[in-house]
Order: sequence, then structure tokens, then C-alpha cells
Amino acid sequence: MTWDVLVVGAGAAGMAAALSAQEAGADSVLLADRSTRLGGVLPQCLHTGFGMGIFRRELTGADYAARWAAMVRAAPIALRLDTTVLSLSPDRRALLSGRSGVEEISFKALVLAAGCREIPIGALALPGTRPAGIFTAGQAQRMVNLQGLSLGRRIVILGSGDVGLIMARQFALTGCTVETVVERRDHCGGLPRNYHQCIEAYGIPLLTRSTVSCIHGEGRICGVTIRQLDSGAEYFQPCDTLVTALGMVPERELLRPLGEQLPPWVFLCGNCRSIHRTVDTVSRQGTAAGREAAGWALQSGEAG
Repeated sequence: MTWDVLVVGAGAAGMAAALSAQEAGADSVLLADRSTRLGGVLPQCLHTGFGMGIFRRELTGADYAARWAAMVRAAPIALRLDTTVLSLSPDRRALLSGRSGVEEISFKALVLAAGCREIPIGALALPGTRPAGIFTAGQAQRMVNLQGLSLGRRIVILGSGDVGLIMARQFALTGCTVETVVERRDHCGGLPRNYHQCIEAYGIPLLTRSTVSCIHGEGRICGVTIRQLDSGAEYFQPCDTLVTALGMVPERELLRPLGEQLPPWVFLCGNCRSIHRTVDTVSRQGTAAGREAAGWALQSGEAG
């Protein structure tokens, strides 16, 4: 069987793309995701701020995902969860590894909605040790919100992106002390609402024009050296947890075999196309990509 549209990634963009492709006339739509459930990272987002643009009400990320997931499951869309797309080839074939083993499928159009990945601490030329207690903001969010884990008691957050700000509030709500949020720029990197609701409201210090210049600890992190970029002054900040919010990079590794000039049957949407600030724009872009992919698949069928 050849699928009209293959959608890789079942987050906000992928779910919208699959629904849109089916509604636009694609006879067969396959939605694949390596997670065991629909929603991407949304189910770990227990804070509000989602859905005003599309549903006209403020939802948590988990609730926003649940609404889209219900629509996907009610539509004639084939789901392959707990399934990793291992590779794509120029002849429009994909290798999938899932619960039933490895299989190769063919498709007419591809929507890549693979999201993005966080920039890890290893991307920085930081001296010092690499002890336990260092997490990206997304890792911390998943471990605290979904797994109910306690990561530490004294937290330093490097980077003031939105997920970092939201986790600063979450740590404060669970009784931890957020010693400081450290930001290289001269202003907060997150949305103003997140700065006011997560930093100002909880009295969490934000150090701008500063960075972490060294990590200390054997076995477990015991502190970091913070350097002020303008003056060069440094001081030691005790902590038992370092959370990094260094930014996101679109996830496009699957496209490497297709060359620098992507074929016309590839459609990108969501954070793997460009990093978005709000989930509503992700869903809208997914809707557009799914509609375009369905149009290409239908044209390919007519041409064939």
C-alpha cells in the first residue's frame, strides 16, 4: 500500500496536519510518532496559556493536546505510536520501527512535524566537572510534571527562555529555592507574560548580562561560578541543580538523505520548520502543511 500522506510527529503541528490532509481529500493518512501517546511535549505542559487563538479559551498544554487528540482519533487516520521513523529515501519510502518490528512503507507526500530539540549544556565550552544534577528545561519539565520526581532543592537556571521561566515557577511552587535565572542578554528571553507570572510574581532574581562560567561538584553538582559579562566579575553560587534553557534547534535529521534542495513533496511545519512562540501558530501551520500535502498527493495520483 502507498499512503497518500505520511505525517511524522504527532505534536500540535502533526495532529493538525493529519486532520487537515484527511479533510482536504487524502484517501490515506498515516500519522507516526515515537511516543506512546499523541501530543508531543504538550502533555507535560501543565501550565495554562494554550488555545486562546483556536479554541477561544485558556487551556493547559495537556488539555490542548487532548482536544486535538480526540479529533484525530475520531477521524479515519491511521496511527503508528511508539514508532520511530528511521529513515527517508528520495524514492518516497520510509523505514519504520515499531511494536511489530521494522517495516518499509511508501508514500506520495510527506509532512515533517518532528518539532525541535534543546541545546544541551555540552554545546557550551564550560570548564569544570559534569556531575549529576544538570538537566535541560524540557527534561526537568517532563521529570517533574509527568514523573513526579524531585530534582533538587537549590536551583540555578541558565537561560531565560519560556520553558526555563515556567520551570522556575514550577520549582518555586514545589518548595524549591530558585537561586537565580542567568541570562547572557540584557533582557529576559521569554514572553513578557511569563516573565511577570513566573519571575516577578515569585521574587526570583534574574541576572542579565551574566553567564555560568564553571560547574563545580564531584558526583553531584554543588555550585556554579557566575560571571558578569560587562565587568568580568565572578562569584560562586551554591546549588544542587542546574537547569539549562539555552534555546531550541529545529529537528530535521530525517531530511539529510534528501539533499539540500528538498523535493516538492516534502512539507515542513511547526518547530521543525522554525521555532514558534505560541502553540496556536504551530497548529495553524500544521493545518496549512497538511492541506498542501493532500493537494500534492491528489495531483500525483492524477498524474499517475
